[in-house]
Amino acid sequence: MNKTCLDNNLQLEKYYLPTLYAIEFLLGLVGNLSVIWGYIFCLKEWKCSNIYLFNLSISDLAFICTLPMLVIYYAKGNKWVFGQVTCTLNRYILHANMYTSILFLTCISIDRYLLVVSPVKLHWFQKKFNAVIICLSIWVFVTLELVPIFIFIDGQIINSTDDESFFQCLDYASSGNASQSLIYSLCLTVSGFLLPLCIMFFFYFQTARCLKKIMQQRTKVHVEKPLTLVVLAIVIFLVFFTPYHIMRNIRIASRVENSTMSECRKLAVKTLYAISRPIAFLNSITNPIFYFMLGDKFREQFFNKLKSIFLGKPEVSRQKEDSSNRSTGLNKC
Repeated sequence: MNKTCLDNNLQLEKYYLPTLYAIEFLLGLVGNLSVIWGYIFCLKEWKCSNIYLFNLSISDLAFICTLPMLVIYYAKGNKWVFGQVTCTLNRYILHANMYTSILFLTCISIDRYLLVVSPVKLHWFQKKFNAVIICLSIWVFVTLELVPIFIFIDGQIINSTDDESFFQCLDYASSGNASQSLIYSLCLTVSGFLLPLCIMFFFYFQTARCLKKIMQQRTKVHVEKPLTLVVLAIVIFLVFFTPYHIMRNIRIASRVENSTMSECRKLAVKTLYAISRPIAFLNSITNPIFYFMLGDKFREQFFNKLKSIFLGKPEVSRQKEDSSNRSTGLNKC
């Protein structure tokens, strides 16, 4: 190997990964538990958007609960102490969270578009029973979609110099047959990321157009905040998920037996892939902020409930909704 090659992967896996995963665990646990608690105990009337958002929080919370194992694993120098079955389950939950989150966010983009273009009419997609069926279908679809991961994700026994062997829980892109795994990864990228991204982009673009028309037609209607949230939703989605999917496929391609990539480039790819992984799961922290806490009605009910518990004050509900929000259906978003 060329001596000029710099391998930072050991440092990244020992310091960068456990640090970011620990931060994501603490912030994500507080945020998602707060949202789930608020939905169960504060929200009196559920709409279809609440059902999608609640499932999104359940998915994020399931992933958040697996992070302590990853923190311990990387802090110990890639030594997995939780068993081989738990390793596979951990990696499965990680990917299940990613692709269910993408689909739930896609459903939310469709729901918001329908709320803006026709706030009075209740579409098929917005009926609560149908929303429950759609959520169940998403869970089943993603589970079936990820079945091959049980084949490609594996671990290996490492014999150390002190005659002590340990189990190494490899991530998806670093394990299994690279040629077969690459084909599956590309299919998963298209079906689990690119297609939902196109759908989400289309509906958020249409939503932004409708909001701009409303702003031009009725100057007293304030749509700056929802318009900003639409733009932020797309930007955050692209920033978080795009680097991971690009680097995952390049990382697997670099492991193909006949790859012409130099060792230095392989190390660089592995480094960039390691950097992209925690970034992809920052959405577990931002979801509670952008899809729950910025909703005025939910935030008001949430803090009223907290005041009634800790300060003994009676819950106060908003008597008058903002007429501009009611006219565009944004109070339901």
